[in-house]
Order: sequence, then C-alpha cells, then structure tokens
Amino acid sequence: MIEIENFTKVYKLSKKQRLELKTRNHIRKAVDGVSLLIPKGEIFGLLGPNGAGKTTTLRCISTLLKPTQGSIRVCGHDTIKHPEKVRKKIGFLTNEIRMDPDFSAKYMFEFFGHLHGLNDEVIGERRKKLFSYFEIEEFQNKKIEQLSTGMKQKISIAVSLVHDPEVIIFDEPTNGLDIVTARSVTNYLQLLKEEGKLVLISTHIMSEAERLCDRVAIIVNGKKVIDGSLEYIMDTTGTRNLEDAFFNLYLQYTERGKV
Repeated sequence: MIEIENFTKVYKLSKKQRLELKTRNHIRKAVDGVSLLIPKGEIFGLLGPNGAGKTTTLRCISTLLKPTQGSIRVCGHDTIKHPEKVRKKIGFLTNEIRMDPDFSAKYMFEFFGHLHGLNDEVIGERRKKLFSYFEIEEFQNKKIEQLSTGMKQKISIAVSLVHDPEVIIFDEPTNGLDIVTARSVTNYLQLLKEEGKLVLISTHIMSEAERLCDRVAIIVNGKKVIDGSLEYIMDTTGTRNLEDAFFNLYLQYTERGKV
C-alpha cells in the first residue's frame, strides 16, 4: 500500500530558473498538498499535463527526493525515515534512467540483481522468466547501444523488476514505443496486478489509462483535482470517456483560476 498524506514539494529557484519561468518568486511548489491511498492489487494512474507534478510525486515515493511537507509511506515504511526499506519493496522505472550502453542486457540484469542481494540461482530464474516474456533472450548478449529503443525499454523494465518487488512504479512506461511493444508492456502490468502487486503509473495517453487503470488521480498545477474510479470521474464530469473528463477538469481548474 502507498499512503500519501498532505504531500508538498517545494523547489528553490535560481536566478536563471526565475528568468526562464518569467517569475520573481524564489520558490516553486511542484506538488501542493496531495493525499492518496493506493492499495495492492490494482493499477493506479497518475494523470496530468507536463509540469503538473507527476514525476516529482513518483520520485518522492521512490525516495529519490524528499517531501518538503507531509508524509509518504510504502508498505508501512516512511520514505524519509526508512528509505532503504522502501527501496527493497519497489521497482522504479523512469525514462531518465539509462542502461550503460557498453554492457549487455544479461550483464546489466545480473549486476542489478546482485545489488538487490539476490544469489545467482534466483537471478537466473528471474532472467529466464522476464527475458522470455519480453523476447530479450536473442539479444541478451548484445551491447545496449546496439539495440532498438523498444528493446532498451523492455530491458529497463526487466531490470527494474529483477527483485520481484511488491510495488511497481513506472513513469510513462510506453513513451516512444511502437504499438506492439507498448501492448506487451501494458499486458505485463496486468499480469503483475493479477499477482497482487501494486502498480502505479503516470501516462499522457488517456486511452491507455482508461484501458489499464482501476483508479486514477488527475493533477493540475501540482494539486490533485480528483481521484477515484473511471466511472466516478466520468459521472462527476458528465463525460463519456477519460480524455473528455481530463480536458473538462483541466480547463475548469486553469481558466477559472481555481488552482
């Protein structure tokens, strides 16, 4: 379970950043007072426009950043007090994480497996399962730099899951992938859910979220504007699909100055 209570993240802005953002403010609230409760056994989507605070939220959950205010707990462990316990429970994938181009997929998988304290037998079993599903076996001894974008993404996913984590956190997992590769990724997320895992994703693709997620939260300008089941969100907004619901809320909370 992920428990987020009144989570706020504030950044101090440099002079250069203030000029780029055309603001005189010396701080910026990337996330402002967000609370969420996400149980195991579901796929939860974090939706919002660029700069809404999605990636910042995922980074704080994954202990890469610390909340300025509020608290975040993963499987009962506070991300600030016990970050090492949180990291053992999660698998985190972001597009900013890159595999070393000079090493092979097999080497990278074994390297991260050992970092998680797994023995060679367990690593071998996990590699066989994940490389088979994502069709990596044929390419496992090639250098990362020689592989396609889709294959690199599948390897990154396999590596992030080497330790069979209870909580899977993926930031834009299908970004830039062709339709076949993207479907193999989303199908695997469904399998993880069926195993009782908690799967948390951010995505810009509303149709993907609508097909994949049990519940979603929409964030605009760092604030949560709604969360719940897809049916609840569409009923609340009087719309027939998630994309229309998203734009309805986005326009409401920007044009009217409520956020």
